[in-house]
Amino acid sequence: MSALPDFASHKTLDHYDPVLDRTEDFKDKLIAHIRHKAFPCVGAKSALARDRITFLNAGDLRCPRHDPEIHAGLEAFVTTYRQAPGPFQSFAVIFDGPDTLDEPTFEKAMWSRLQALEDTDAAKGYAYDPRVSPNADHPEFSLSFAEEAFFIVALHPNASRPARRFDVPVLIFNTHDQFEHLRHEGRYEALRASIIDRDIAFSGSANPMLARHGERSEASQYSGRSVGNDWQCPLRPAHFNTH
Repeated sequence: MSALPDFASHKTLDHYDPVLDRTEDFKDKLIAHIRHKAFPCVGAKSALARDRITFLNAGDLRCPRHDPEIHAGLEAFVTTYRQAPGPFQSFAVIFDGPDTLDEPTFEKAMWSRLQALEDTDAAKGYAYDPRVSPNADHPEFSLSFAEEAFFIVALHPNASRPARRFDVPVLIFNTHDQFEHLRHEGRYEALRASIIDRDIAFSGSANPMLARHGERSEASQYSGRSVGNDWQCPLRPAHFNTH
């Protein structure tokens, strides 16, 4: 698996951190989870087979302690991605817990972490990726870190969709640019159809939240929870360039 520079490795932190050591076990479990033949996301399988999933361990999803490491990891990931852009590449943050949150509570905690990363990104002086909108209600919304747009896939123990269930919370950051590469190569629609078919076989039904970028805001898809049209994204934009 890809590894982050030493500053983000739990083996080189200034102090021993048993939380981060424990999440190493979940990294191995997550790899096995993705490799399972029934797991529907063939994009994740391809990234894993190409050794292009970068893993970072963190503590409790509700705690801001590791926000600086997460953002620094995203910066390093973006630098590496731009050296060889294209499919399939992901940055996966594995949290130590909790494993007891219901879907609405998990969603709230997830957006709290994403808000902190948004604030950190703006404070460091990064502009928003101009290819997407920072307005969470906009059909072309996407999160942006280090001036690179990302689509987020969240996993957690109590997800209603089987494909989104995992032992502990995980946030997987996927660059939007790789999807554009797939579209340019004429591979996107076939890949999307394959994932949908496999998800129906795995979960028993199609994901009602699924939508193409530009049809509606992707924000409601991140947590995996099924929500109605009246759902409001809690993200407060911290960057100044909007459209």
